[in-house]
Parts: sequence; C-alpha cells; structure tokens
Amino acid sequence: MTKIFNIDPNDFEESELREGASILNKGGTVAFPTETVYGIGANALKEEAVKKIFQAKGRPSDNPLIVHIAHQDQLKELAKDINENAKLLIEKFWPGPLTIILNKTEKVPNCTTGGLNTVAIRMPSHRMARQLIGMSKVPVAAPSANISGKPSPTKGKHVVKDLENRVDGIICGGDVQIGLESTVIDATGEVPTILRPGGVTKEEIEEALNMEIKVDPAIEGYFKKDLTPKSPGMKYTHYSPEAQVVMVIGHLEDTTKKIRELKKEAVSQGKKVGIMCTDETKDKYDGLVYSMGSRKKISTIALNMFHVLRLFDETDVDMIFAEGIESTHLGSAIMNRMTKAAGYNIIKC
Repeated sequence: MTKIFNIDPNDFEESELREGASILNKGGTVAFPTETVYGIGANALKEEAVKKIFQAKGRPSDNPLIVHIAHQDQLKELAKDINENAKLLIEKFWPGPLTIILNKTEKVPNCTTGGLNTVAIRMPSHRMARQLIGMSKVPVAAPSANISGKPSPTKGKHVVKDLENRVDGIICGGDVQIGLESTVIDATGEVPTILRPGGVTKEEIEEALNMEIKVDPAIEGYFKKDLTPKSPGMKYTHYSPEAQVVMVIGHLEDTTKKIRELKKEAVSQGKKVGIMCTDETKDKYDGLVYSMGSRKKISTIALNMFHVLRLFDETDVDMIFAEGIESTHLGSAIMNRMTKAAGYNIIKC
C-alpha cells in the first residue's frame, strides 16, 4: 500500500515531511515534487533501494538516474575531480534546474549511474524537495515519477495515477513551477556539453562560463542503440500519450492550415482527432482542442505541455496533431520533449 501525503507547498511544517524522509532513509521509495517535475526517489547509495525505482517505473537499467542533494557538502561523497567549469556552474545555477555530470566516487553504485563512471547530480530549488532530501540524510536518486515512456508528472494526481501501489509513499505538494525536466550538462571534459535541454538554457550557460559550449547531436535526432546513454532522456522513447502524436512545424499560418487538412483526412478515415495548440491559434480549430499556453510567454507552454498530453489520455482520441514552436532558448527544451512524444513523427510545412 502506498502512503499518500497531501501537503500544502506554501504552508507546511517540517514534521509533515518526517515520515517520507524516514522511508527514504530506510531504503524505501517516495515520490515528491520538485520545481521541474515530480520525481520518484530512493537512497542513491543503496543498490537495493535504487532497483526499486527501476521496478516501479519499468525503466531500462542502463538509463542513468539523477542524484538529488540538499546541500553542497554532499558532493564530496558523490563526485571527484570537479573542474573549474563545473564549479562555476554550481555557483551560478544551484539550487536550480541544472543537472551536472561529474566523475563519480566509489560510493556511488553502478545501478545509479547506468554502469558509467560518471554521476548526474542536481540540487533542486524547490523548498519542500530540498528539505525532504536533507531530512532523509541521504543523497536521493530521483527520475520523473511516471511509468517509463509516459508524459512526466507535473501534478500530484498524475503521480497517484501512475505509481499508486508501486511506491512506498507519494507526497502530493501542488503543481510544479517549471514543467520540464532539468537541463543536463556533461562537465567532465574541457568543453561542457548539453545532453538534455531544460529549464536552464544554452545561452544562460554560455554567458555564465563566458565560452561557447557543445550540444550533443542526440538532442536533434535518434540515439544510437548500441551506445550507453550518459543522461536520462537520450536513448529511449519518452513522454508519449496513448494516442499517436504528429508534430507539425513551419510558419504559424501554414502550420494551422496543414493541421486542419490533416485532421480532415484523419476524420474521413474514421479516426478521432485531438489538436494541441497555443492560445494564439486555438480559435482556428474545432473539435477537441487543448492549448498549452501562449507563444508570448513561452514558460506557460513549458509548464502545461505534459499536463495537456495527459489530458488527451483521458479521452478516446486516436491521433493528436501538435503545433511546433520556435526552437530557441526554452523553446529548444519544449521541442525536444515534443519531438520525443511524437516519436520523431514530424511534418514540415
């Protein structure tokens, strides 16, 4: 049985987190909110605890986990040989939605890192998450709290739907603040490389480091199946709802026209269709239409995207036609998730 804790993120006492922290300390699994998405956590240094995460999610064992910490003092038992670029990133972006890949110590088991000699570490800015981790007295491995491959959870009810009776505890602590997983950057080399775009943009990192950084080619396309992923989200299909997603990209007027044509064709074939759009275009469609947010405030699209994908799972649609957005700054992270949700099924117009 899963113990569910309903806690107000804006008004809570430390005592409300005590039981969840105790579960983590004793090797159990607890789902909890962060500023990015909800995560399912376990003691990152205990192999048997980490294995429970993979079992609960149905997650491939070579997919590395992100280790969450409450304070920088925990770094020394997790990572070694931390270079100057990594130190600058820590100083600038922690706590926050940036995961940094570093060389791991012997204390970190291979099951946490997918067999790699590196470890992905993040310090969340979410007060409840950081307090829970601190009270547990262990570093916490925590991927997104969803069934592997499905849309990431941004609300407590998403986690309950996916993981009730699969984990020991679920902390329902309101909606998340960003809605996309953290940016992952490999800081072990001379030039840092982004492995997954997220809440911290490439432009912000380059400004902080005063240098041009790299972006892994896997972000733009398929990951070679014979390689071991260094970051979550690189190798496997992610974020997919039950219905088939087709993403349409191009000039906005051309995109809306193409989606209307595609919908008409699909309906003529007896398919039930949903449309995933933005506030600026929602009036151009009829039928089942969900807006992700406004193109004028891209953060609203980031916050609502996974929720909208889950809304379609509550319907009986067969296909979802989704508008693409401009792939710059935070938009690159949104398009990365949308591309994976569509299984790279993209129509350019």
